[in-house]
Amino acid sequence: MDDRSRSLARSRLGAALPCKEAVVDGVRLAYDDEGTGPVLLCLHSIAHGARDYAELRGALRHRFRVIALDWPGHGSSGDDAEPASARRYAALLAGFVEALGLRDPVLIGNSIGGSAALRFAGAHPERVRALVLVDSAGLDRADALARIVCGALARFFAAGARGARWFPKWFGRYYRIVLPGKPARAQRERIVAAAYASAPVLSQAWSSFAEPDADQRHIARGLRCPVFVAWARGDRVIQLRRNRPAIEAIPDVRFETFPGGHSPFLECPEAFMPALASFLDALPPLGRRAPRDSAGATGAPA
Repeated sequence: MDDRSRSLARSRLGAALPCKEAVVDGVRLAYDDEGTGPVLLCLHSIAHGARDYAELRGALRHRFRVIALDWPGHGSSGDDAEPASARRYAALLAGFVEALGLRDPVLIGNSIGGSAALRFAGAHPERVRALVLVDSAGLDRADALARIVCGALARFFAAGARGARWFPKWFGRYYRIVLPGKPARAQRERIVAAAYASAPVLSQAWSSFAEPDADQRHIARGLRCPVFVAWARGDRVIQLRRNRPAIEAIPDVRFETFPGGHSPFLECPEAFMPALASFLDALPPLGRRAPRDSAGATGAPA
């Protein structure tokens, strides 16, 4: 696959063309921006793109301003001089929020997008209205098993970045595990078609997940905003059983599970969207914070 074909395959995953753009720390970030009202800022998983949230935007744009960005090296965004990681993405997220002048956004983050949202909320609690963490990275312990798995996946994707001929076939098999849900099939096929284009950032991100600071459980325990945690019961990459203790330690959390492998809003939107709407409807009005009890929590874990 030549560079032009890779770029085209990548762009099909991202913000709709012609898309809006913002330059943050020298990186050109493409994004979708629809609707008016309180801001929902959507952050996608590694190797995905803003198009993940197309159905969500369509459902909620009559009530919210729904923004979905492409991370660097994804969709129609430019490449980054720094490797992909949740830490880097959180820094770019902060610049993006500042560049667009967004006030009190609800951050919706899937996988590495959830990890970036966690970091941003921990560093800027006064600037986040609520979090929606979907099969989020950052809630698992960075133990020996995690380092082995992350290292193996980083090497797998590094082979794709080098152009290994066998990579697209095995990447396709991998993604039938990641997104098995039938409603996600079209986006899954686009992701698989962009296998070579996405391999470099996938290798970088999985290498970063093995680092000690990938463990953000301490940030989760100190969150000061309402949190909706949604998890695909069939996720074999970020397994619920390893992440449940950190989820239950979040002070003000609503927790629900859904069918699927990694992205419930793609795989079972008919179940995810009502749950998300219920959470959003229960949020305190803009400009007000929910009262906190003596333990610092606004509610009990589900």
